[in-house]
Amino acid sequence: MDCIFCKISKGEIPSTKVFESDKVFAFLDINPKAKTHILIVPKKHIESIKTLQSEDKDIVVEMIFTAKEIAEKEELQGYKLVFNVGRDGGQIVDHLHLHLLSGDVSDLPV
Repeated sequence: MDCIFCKISKGEIPSTKVFESDKVFAFLDINPKAKTHILIVPKKHIESIKTLQSEDKDIVVEMIFTAKEIAEKEELQGYKLVFNVGRDGGQIVDHLHLHLLSGDVSDLPV
């Protein structure tokens, strides 16, 4: 598979790791849209919210709780969590990922 996020989570492509568990990997976005912009990706390749299966529910929950834990650790006072879905929804990489954004996010679309 030639997925950039799979390669990043396996350590094949360098990144600035923020968090790692057996199910998810979090790293700094290389093209940040806010002061804090962290991507949280499942280690299992899932293309998008559109392709989620019922057996993937625990992964999505872990992604959201990971975002909460990172925000607490980073002492973020407020933040946005964003899943982009499909090209028309702004998804650029075909691997499910959650954006954790904080600092100067009021100008970002909801």
